[in-house]
Amino acid sequence: MENEIFVTKAILPSMEEYVAEISSIWETHWLTNMGAKHQELQENLKEYLDISNIDLLTNGHMALELTLQAMNLQGEVITTPFTFASTTHAIVRNNLEPVFCDIKPDDFTIDPEKIEHLITDRTSAIMPVDVYGNVCDVEAIDRIARKYELKVIYDDAHAFGVKYKGRGIGNYGDASCFSFHATKVFNTIEGGAVTFKDPTLQETMYELKNFGIHGPEDVSAVGANAKMNEFCAAMGICNLRHMDEIVLKRKAIVDRYRERLYGVKGLQLNVVQKDVESNYAYFPIVIDEKAYGSSREEVMQYLGTHHVMVRKYFYPLTSSFKAFHRKYDVLKTPVALHVSKRILTLPIYPDLSIEDVDRICDLVLQCKSVY
Repeated sequence: MENEIFVTKAILPSMEEYVAEISSIWETHWLTNMGAKHQELQENLKEYLDISNIDLLTNGHMALELTLQAMNLQGEVITTPFTFASTTHAIVRNNLEPVFCDIKPDDFTIDPEKIEHLITDRTSAIMPVDVYGNVCDVEAIDRIARKYELKVIYDDAHAFGVKYKGRGIGNYGDASCFSFHATKVFNTIEGGAVTFKDPTLQETMYELKNFGIHGPEDVSAVGANAKMNEFCAAMGICNLRHMDEIVLKRKAIVDRYRERLYGVKGLQLNVVQKDVESNYAYFPIVIDEKAYGSSREEVMQYLGTHHVMVRKYFYPLTSSFKAFHRKYDVLKTPVALHVSKRILTLPIYPDLSIEDVDRICDLVLQCKSVY
């Protein structure tokens, strides 16, 4: 029987390394509330991400939601519907109105040429998404934001460790929010972080993630509970030690996919961006049924019968969720709609062998003759 290949698999250090890392917790009994592991990971991430200000949180969604709250925004936030639910939900849960902008067809990031006409007197921010680790047009977005005095909060859930023009991606915009979920390039089991330019945001983020508590008898703000615990931080400390090796393994997989699938009629591959040091987070393909001979659904079904799991990531558009009761018109973002109906992300994780990559590519190419 063919072995089952999942679309992703969580990276783990050796059990011995993790046990050694957490052993001191049994001495201190300090399990949460910004302990030694939390502080160590925070400092290590400053260096790895090449940033000055960072706050760790319980997950990537809370990073988005609390960052928006910390900036005290009102009105509308321009964003993309081609993203995970968290991006849109963070906006809505802050009583803000998402305004959906279309994406570029080559790298699937927000199209800056379509942002400006969406700006109104109610617009307070732009929330672009560095989807699949692809970097948005940060210069164009910065020009628009400065012209209209808007905040820019990047959803960088897919962009951990990515660099643009030699700078860590967390240096762009007013803030960048990262996810350290088990499925991501870097994980802390569950976790997230926000990086930010304005150091005064640190106190506000601390208040929001820790009930507004400053001391046993000092609760000076209304906050939530979004603190990263020590066991998650310890996992992050371990995994961060191996990130260079992990990224190199992911690159080898992506290189093989590109070698096997580049130039195949009807398949659009993820673009290789200039001046970007990638983390190789995902390997999406866009399938043109007429040119390829098989639909996205047929390719997905065929791979599934051979125990290869792929994902329609992202489908559907967040603007079409049932939760919004047809409030938004998906036809206003035609490129995003087109891509969402044709996108597949193929398996990628460090332990995926090149032999299995070849097997996946063989199956994808066989679909041209099977259907």
